[in-house]
Amino acid sequence: MQDNAIHQGLRKKLMAELKAKGISDSRILEAFWLNPRHWFIDPEFFAWAYKDTAFKIDSSQTISQPFTVAFMTSLLEVKSGEKILEIGTGSGYQACILNSLGAKVYTIERHEKLYQKASQLLSDIGHRTIRTLHGDGYKGAPRFAPFDKIIVTAGASDIPHTLLQQLKIGGLMVIPSGDDDTQLMYRIKKLSDSQYTKEEHGSFSFVPFLEGVV
Repeated sequence: MQDNAIHQGLRKKLMAELKAKGISDSRILEAFWLNPRHWFIDPEFFAWAYKDTAFKIDSSQTISQPFTVAFMTSLLEVKSGEKILEIGTGSGYQACILNSLGAKVYTIERHEKLYQKASQLLSDIGHRTIRTLHGDGYKGAPRFAPFDKIIVTAGASDIPHTLLQQLKIGGLMVIPSGDDDTQLMYRIKKLSDSQYTKEEHGSFSFVPFLEGVV
């Protein structure tokens, strides 16, 4: 995949913006460097690749704002070797950031077109250890559970209990939840099979987390 001096200059500028907004973890910034965002956006929309904003992709979905990707990643406190489930593959960008941090990533997408496109892209750019799944994100991936961490990249009206069940005790889930156009970002820690802690981490805007397969 093409990555020239222009791409690299724009990427450095974006990384500086993220750092100015409070993303200080050098591992996360390095993951942004290793995964050029223009790879995940159709070439005709290159001008949008390094803007710190969300952008529409196929199936009425979006590639998240870079700051949102970085912020959610920081909340996950990713450690190398952890098994992480992502709900909402989309373009594959978030999965690649997690994979570059050493996580063993399973990512599930309900839209067939996005699943096929992302699966091919991840293979083409060398992220062949990411396991892509086509299915209903509300059901998670029980076949591969339990997970150390779970990240949900769509706005949920409530916290799916099925996903909480697939977390290891001591595991974390990061999920935006709310009924309005904006959602609160939550980090949930599983203390036992029936006990959890929940922290709020600001307001964000996501496409809705829907059940079923398309």
